[in-house]
Amino acid sequence: MSEWQSIAAKARCHNRLTDGEVLALADMGGENDAELLSLAGSLRDSGFRNVVTYSRKVFIPLTHLCRDVCHYCTFAKTPKRIDSPYMSVEQVLDSVREAEKMGCKEALLTLGEKPELRYKAAREALAQMGFATTLEYVTHVAKRILEETSLLPHINAGCMTADEIAMLRPVSASMGIMLESAAERLSEKGMPHYGSPDKEPAVRLETMRLAGEARVPFTSGILIGIGETRRERLESLLALRELHEEFGHLQEIIVQNFRAKPDTKMAAAPEPDLNELLWTIAVCRLVFGPEMSIQAPPNLSPGVLEKIVAAGINDWGGVSPLTPDFVNPEAPWPHLEELARETAIAGKHLQERLTIYPAYAIDFNQWLDSAMHERVLDIIDTEGFPRTDSWLTGQHAELPQDDVRWLGETVRDMDVSADIRDILNRASTGEALSESEVVRLFQSRGPDFAAVTKAANTLREKLCGDSVSYVVNRNINYTNICYFKCQFCAFSKGKLSENLRGRPYDLSPEEIARRCTEAWSRGATEVCMQGGIHPEYTGQTYLDILATVRSATPDMHIHAFSPLEVWQGAATLGQGIEPFLQQLKEAGLNTLPGTAAEILDDEVRAQICPDKINTQQWLEVMETAHRIGLRTTATIMFGHVDRLEHWARHLLRVRDLQARSGGFTEFVPLPFVASEAPVYLKGKARKGPTFRESVLMHAVARLVLNGLINNIQASWVKLGHNGVEACLNAGVNDVGGTLMNETITRAAGATHGQETSPQQMDALIRAMQRQPRQRTTLYEPVPEEREHTARAAGALLDVINTPAQKYERSGGRKNLAKNAADDLIASA
Repeated sequence: MSEWQSIAAKARCHNRLTDGEVLALADMGGENDAELLSLAGSLRDSGFRNVVTYSRKVFIPLTHLCRDVCHYCTFAKTPKRIDSPYMSVEQVLDSVREAEKMGCKEALLTLGEKPELRYKAAREALAQMGFATTLEYVTHVAKRILEETSLLPHINAGCMTADEIAMLRPVSASMGIMLESAAERLSEKGMPHYGSPDKEPAVRLETMRLAGEARVPFTSGILIGIGETRRERLESLLALRELHEEFGHLQEIIVQNFRAKPDTKMAAAPEPDLNELLWTIAVCRLVFGPEMSIQAPPNLSPGVLEKIVAAGINDWGGVSPLTPDFVNPEAPWPHLEELARETAIAGKHLQERLTIYPAYAIDFNQWLDSAMHERVLDIIDTEGFPRTDSWLTGQHAELPQDDVRWLGETVRDMDVSADIRDILNRASTGEALSESEVVRLFQSRGPDFAAVTKAANTLREKLCGDSVSYVVNRNINYTNICYFKCQFCAFSKGKLSENLRGRPYDLSPEEIARRCTEAWSRGATEVCMQGGIHPEYTGQTYLDILATVRSATPDMHIHAFSPLEVWQGAATLGQGIEPFLQQLKEAGLNTLPGTAAEILDDEVRAQICPDKINTQQWLEVMETAHRIGLRTTATIMFGHVDRLEHWARHLLRVRDLQARSGGFTEFVPLPFVASEAPVYLKGKARKGPTFRESVLMHAVARLVLNGLINNIQASWVKLGHNGVEACLNAGVNDVGGTLMNETITRAAGATHGQETSPQQMDALIRAMQRQPRQRTTLYEPVPEEREHTARAAGALLDVINTPAQKYERSGGRKNLAKNAADDLIASA
């Protein structure tokens, strides 16, 4: 085996190359270049799949003054060649606001190195504005950008001290400095960095080390073709790798090719050819492996972008629809539509990112100053990419047209990632998927998204045909008082939450009976009953509620009590779960809703509902219910603090239980509604899933649960009618209940109303060229009398929410379910 073959085999297995192996690449001949490029592209695919990213930015040249004199630079100018030493705050904000209108999310602040150390004009201008240094002014400008616009500053401030980095961290999402080269030789007389003290490699590397210590998401890279050798290039990459392995803070490595510019000392210098650029990108990928983002600016290599993608990059860097590249003004940015087209020709999907890369945005507690947490959380999706449209769960808004287009797109197999094709083939046969495979489905974008949703819809058609079902039912939430402190819930009312929507109430038996009787008179076959965990409620309370409903409407299907309520009821009576469920069944309970599941992963539950039953307890209640003949539904409430792996674990845990018990009738995704939720109002959660994520949850559920749960439901309360229509093309066969009353989601800020009548359901379904079917809770046909009654229903009477008399249990909380839960487990 040759030295190259040995190195390639090691890299192919994602193993780290030694410094010696990396340096050996410099001396290898061009006969291995084709294999090198192929290997680099393969490594990139394993880390970034079919996605190539870019940041939509505005370029702010805060000052062109610089104390350095790099021989290739046209950005730096002397005071005599500029109108003003610094852009004013007003000029900056004018540019940023214009960029904001164009959808930009990054404000790139670029400036020369410490001009006040060289130019009197800089010192005087700073003094007049009230600042001692350029970086103090940068801090002020970045703060104003954050306060007055929605853009995130990225600061290229040059070499910095630890104190300067600390000053900038609260007002920026990321920072950067190009290493350019670690070759000290380039600072000697006659070389491009001569006379530029800030280009000394040790000084720049020290800035990067300090940024690593400060946990700053950082950008760096190399400039090729300025007189360095291939070996020096590799030594520069190794210097960057050493820093990253110590601190983990380098979010991207830029490989930038030198462009000769008029009126510089290097105007006649040869530019690196395409092969040199491709070789450097490829070896960079081998040095850093599949996980590092590697960038090449698209405006510096027009016409060969497909080849650059093939060499292993996964990012185009910042692209501005408004401002030029002030560092390379001779090279205009490509139009974003053209960049997307050329990226697609290369077999990749162009995806916008923020200035802070997704992995760092998701891990914001480690990588961002606390002042930036809420700002970033509010604009990212579950993977850390930016939200690019105004669609929100529970709100009236147009569907994002890019996502809708992919939903209806027929894509060629060759345009779909090979691993996605393999996963879809196996899911379609009912094969169990691994957690990583389910995560991969949730990562689908572009053609992969189209393929996943189409596969789910094809499976729906096979299992359910063109029938779309719904149930005529009534929601009855008997109290909104709850002693649990779930951070996602805007419905429950306690002593500390009267400022949220509505006053505390506790329905009287008479009002419960009235609502049930009215529901039956309007054609309902089901009442769905849940409520807060009132400190005065015991298991007997739930038995009494059943007696009230059964007395008022003997033939009504009672779908009631979440696993949390079952657990609490059993605990307050000192019973185990099974005997209490048996009591409920004998008292008239027909089925249980699968709520209180939220995310079936205790890492998430510790953040959003730490005092609630845990994952195993929820599963225990459901398995016990199934064992005694009570069917249940299953839900997932997603899009808050959770990540894709949590979604995958949830689906697989539901699948595993269903494989044992067969008791779930349906799976219901419930997208998080954020606007009134405490965890969102505190700045601790995202603002709900994106539309794409919401659609994918339904589609992936169809694929993961294939052969075990046939009914996948979309919630019109969460998604709106147009969102439900989209999900009907992504694996959904059921649209839930007509509801009559809805309070929980509306309390969280949803605006889609309280009732969708049977006539509206029929019209919605027929508009999608599907056949509506009114069903029972157990998906059986309903009597004709019920159908006719439902369609002749009159208006609802106003509900009466009986004012609550108490918030607390008499004598304290010593017998409440939370305190008894561990004892129940121990005695089971």
